[in-house]
Amino acid sequence: MGRWEPNARGRLEQSALELYLERGFEQTTVAEIARRAGLTERTFFRHFTDKREVLFSAPLREHLATAIAATPAATAPIDAVAAALAAIAVLFEERREFARQRRAVIIANTGLQERELIKMASLAAAMADALRERGVGDTTASLTAEVGIAAFKVAFERWIDAADPESFAQIIRESLDELAVIVRPAQDS
Repeated sequence: MGRWEPNARGRLEQSALELYLERGFEQTTVAEIARRAGLTERTFFRHFTDKREVLFSAPLREHLATAIAATPAATAPIDAVAAALAAIAVLFEERREFARQRRAVIIANTGLQERELIKMASLAAAMADALRERGVGDTTASLTAEVGIAAFKVAFERWIDAADPESFAQIIRESLDELAVIVRPAQDS
């Protein structure tokens, strides 16, 4: 297959995941990924800077910031974050099996686990910046974004491990609702 064949990026992602799961991330080369996808190494590098980027290239920062900016001005910061997380949940719904396999590869490699933590911190920073642009104070923006990422991570684990899950967006909302109960438990009157 030549580079003009459709969906080169998708084929490279799938080939990389298959090889990472079969052989391990460290033992897999870019040449092997390209060969399995029926493409050249040059084509691989048109789509990804290195073999880690196959796992970390989704433009989630931009999606989160855009979704926060799109919420009405009167929206509470946590609700703006909830809307942003629901917006990116759709991207995950379309690729649940990829997300599951990606997680397995990351769990098996300490360096990739560190990279995942960096990515989560980057997503929190993007949300905090988007909240600040809406006029939210520094502390509130940072705290809200970090809470959002924590809810996202818990919801992701629940969603990915479920045999027949609800929608990812619904699980995120439930995680945020549970957080509200933790922060402000119901008072007996």
